[in-house]
Amino acid sequence: MSLTKDLEKIKKSALAAIGGADSTDRLEEIKVAYLGRKGELTAFLKNISSLPAAEKPKAGKAANEVKLAIESALAEKSAGLSSNEMERLLETKALDTSLPGRIPSVGGRHVLTQIVDEIVGIFLGLGYKVAEGPEVELDWYNFEALNMPPEHPARSLQDTLYVNAGREAVLRTHTSPVQVRVMEKQKPPVYVIAPGRVFRRDVTDPTHSPMFHQIEGFAVDRNVNFGHLIGTLETFIHQLFGTERRVRLRPHFFPYTEPSAEVDVSCIACGGKGCRVCGHNGWLEILGCGMIDPNVFKNVGYDPEEYSGFAFGMGVERIAMLRYGISDIRLFFENDIRFLRQFT
Repeated sequence: MSLTKDLEKIKKSALAAIGGADSTDRLEEIKVAYLGRKGELTAFLKNISSLPAAEKPKAGKAANEVKLAIESALAEKSAGLSSNEMERLLETKALDTSLPGRIPSVGGRHVLTQIVDEIVGIFLGLGYKVAEGPEVELDWYNFEALNMPPEHPARSLQDTLYVNAGREAVLRTHTSPVQVRVMEKQKPPVYVIAPGRVFRRDVTDPTHSPMFHQIEGFAVDRNVNFGHLIGTLETFIHQLFGTERRVRLRPHFFPYTEPSAEVDVSCIACGGKGCRVCGHNGWLEILGCGMIDPNVFKNVGYDPEEYSGFAFGMGVERIAMLRYGISDIRLFFENDIRFLRQFT
């Protein structure tokens, strides 16, 4: 049989099979049978290489024409079958195309992320820069450089998660190590805000978690005093909680600041009148602060006679709980969509 007759036979057989196909699945089988790797036309094309050189161009051209004819017939038949199958599907499934569509749910930023971004945004507006540090921290940065000697109770195994037996590295217990790292690399003036995760050996309950978030802020310059600290914190609190909030400072002790204080705001729930939320005293504690201890300056190479500065730190979860009246810190980490969607 000649090449022309072989090709004509393949073409006629393929077109007949395509014309008789009653589904897209059957059409795919036909495509494979003729155009697949082991298909009839593919096998013919492979045999062209064995023909005499004079016959190869003619045979190749004829084979390509047959291939194009089969592909065109497949495409035309596929369009018709797809339309018919869709009509049958609509009839059998009784799909009501007049029903309104379902709007997909849209995600949003976590409430803690929103609070962090808002706090950072306030301090960026005050001229601060953002800095970050490692969560696995060296003992020097987490304790020693911050004026916390080896016998300090915060360094005990009851409070701190150590990474190795020698206690040279810890999961940082606060974001204050960022303060030391920044001051080691940068000369004053320094105005920095440092958000991040911290870790404590705490048992999970409604008000404690072994992992939570803190934001450390500090400023170092010439002639910085406690009045600058109070003014900064009052500005921050009024922007975050509203100008009607009253602010008070109570004397406290932190090893890396002297003098130190804890900062309270008038109760968000009762406005300072006294209620269950504030323990009926009208105030809520939100952060700790103080003037940076001269020993910390010495550890980073600053001259405490030339420079002074203040630092403050706050828990993000505590801020969020006070702001939104949330009674259980565990809700932030349980991924309950009913809780999270309230803040999107």
